[in-house]
Amino acid sequence: MPVLTRLIPSPVVVDIRRGALDDLAGLLADQRISSSGKLAVAISDGSGRALRERLAPALPGAHWYPITDGTLDSAVKLADDIKGNRYDAVVGLGGGKIVDVAKYAAARVGLPMVAVATNLAHDGLCSPVATLDNDNGRGSYGVPTPIAVVIDLDIVREAPARFVRSGIGDAVSNISCVADWELAHEVRGEEIDGLAAAMARQAGEAVLRHPGGIGDDAFLKVLAEGLVMTGISMSVAGDSRPASGACHEINHAFDLLYPRRAASHGEQVGLGACFAMHLRGAREDALLMAVALRRHGLPVRPEEIGFTADEFVRAVDYAPQTRPGRFTILEHLNLSTDQIRDAYADYAKAIDS
Repeated sequence: MPVLTRLIPSPVVVDIRRGALDDLAGLLADQRISSSGKLAVAISDGSGRALRERLAPALPGAHWYPITDGTLDSAVKLADDIKGNRYDAVVGLGGGKIVDVAKYAAARVGLPMVAVATNLAHDGLCSPVATLDNDNGRGSYGVPTPIAVVIDLDIVREAPARFVRSGIGDAVSNISCVADWELAHEVRGEEIDGLAAAMARQAGEAVLRHPGGIGDDAFLKVLAEGLVMTGISMSVAGDSRPASGACHEINHAFDLLYPRRAASHGEQVGLGACFAMHLRGAREDALLMAVALRRHGLPVRPEEIGFTADEFVRAVDYAPQTRPGRFTILEHLNLSTDQIRDAYADYAKAIDS
C-alpha cells in the first residue's frame, strides 16, 4: 500500500500574540511539555535579567542559566551544566544566539527545547539548525526542531527596530532562495521538495506584500509567522535549501571578507536577494523587492551599509566559495569580476530609476 501522507517535523504549539510570555507556564503545563515546572532556562546575561524577574514567580521550579555569547563552547557548557538534573525541557529565552545555544544544548542532552524569541532578527528561531561560533569561525549544527515556539509581540516591540528590519530582509530573501533551488532543479536535476519550497516562498511573499510597517501588530505577526514557517520549511526539506541561496552566499562573503564591518544578517541577505533577482533577469521582481525593503528602512545598495561598489563586487565574486556544492544563479552565470561590476552598475541604475 502506498504511503499517502508524511509526517512533518514541526512544533507542538506556536503562540504568537501580545502577552504570550505571561502565559508561558500554563502553556508548558497544558501541552504536557513540563507539568512539574522543572526547566533549564537559558537567558542573556544582560536583558534577560529583567525577563527572569518577571517570569520567576510563575516558574518556581526553573533554574536559570545566563549565556554570555553564541559560541559552541557556551552551548557545550550549558549541556554539561544541565546534564543529570532531570529537567523536563530546555527553554531558550532571548535572541538568536541564546536560542541557538539552547537548541544545541538540548539536543546534546536529549531534552525537548522551547524557543521563546524576544526579537525577530532572523529565521533561526524555529529552524533545525544551531549556528554557533567556533575556533574556525562559524558552524551550522543540525538539531531537532523546537517543541514549542512562543513570541510575545509586546516583547518584540521593545527590541531595537534594527532587529525587526533584519528579520524582514531574511524573510523576503526566501523568494530568491527558492528561485535558486528551482534553477538547480532545472539545470542540474537537484531534487526539490515542493512543500518546503511553497512554505518558504509564501512566507517571503506575505512579508513582501504586507502593507503594514514595523510598528504594526498585524505586520509583526505576519513577519513572526513567516520566520516560523521558514524554519519549518527547512525541517521539511531536511536542509537549509529553501532559505539559503545566492543571497546567503553573498552574506557569508561579507562576513568572511569584512568581519569587523559586516552589517546584520538580514540587511546583507536582503541586498543579496535583490541583486540575485536582478541577475536572473527578474527585473520587475527585483524592483518590487527593493521598493519594499526601502520602505522598511533596509539597504538595497552596498553604500547604504558602508561598503563601496568595488567591495560589493569582491563579495559577489567570492560568494560561491562560501558554500561549495551549492548551485545558485551565481554558479550558473559564473561571471567574471568585470561582468559582476557591469551587472552591479546596471542593477544600481535600475533600482534608482
